[in-house]
Amino acid sequence: MNASSFLNFDAISRIGGLLFDASLETLYMVFISSAVCIIAGVPLGVILLVTSKGYFWESPRFYNVLAAVVNALRSIPFIILMVAIIPFTKFVVGTSIGTTAAIVPLTIGTIPFIGRLVETSLRTVPHGLIEAAESMGATPWQIVRKVLIPEAMPELIQNFTITVIVIIGFSAMAGTIGGGGLGDLAIRYGYMRFRADVMISTVVILIAMVQIVQWIGDYLTRRCDHR
Repeated sequence: MNASSFLNFDAISRIGGLLFDASLETLYMVFISSAVCIIAGVPLGVILLVTSKGYFWESPRFYNVLAAVVNALRSIPFIILMVAIIPFTKFVVGTSIGTTAAIVPLTIGTIPFIGRLVETSLRTVPHGLIEAAESMGATPWQIVRKVLIPEAMPELIQNFTITVIVIIGFSAMAGTIGGGGLGDLAIRYGYMRFRADVMISTVVILIAMVQIVQWIGDYLTRRCDHR
């Protein structure tokens, strides 16, 4: 093996290691952010639903205020949100750079999004089922837990899938401000060093991640849809 071949092999191995590490960083950001968003977004969606017109705790004033806040947060472009909350991110995790820091804007930017999706999913449950549960003496909490969420589960899973895919895209965007992951690698090595192979590799990996998430979401939807 000549020196040129050895150098090429070493360069390929180094880029492969960088892609592997960046993929792990992206998976870390996506997994933690998705978990936090679902944990916080489901209650938000439930509150939006049950305080809206025609539901248990109807409160037009409260609903309108909460809906306005949710809509305002959803309308902020993610790249602007990341920059705007840098002081808050630094306060929460002690730094504004890195994968852990990127989780803060990822969750803040996505919780309102998934909250609206959850509300929309729960609205697909027929009012007749809710009225039947009420006639049998079920409490609002029991209706939410045993009627609304189980009946809307296929739609919820599809919307969770959409949310995870959105977070994958946002995580790549977080690389523009040193968030780590595949986006950061694509910018530092692909764009700044004119490495088209690195750019293409990061895109292929991101596409693969999205395809896998979508496949899992579709599979789980089919499993829980008994209609």
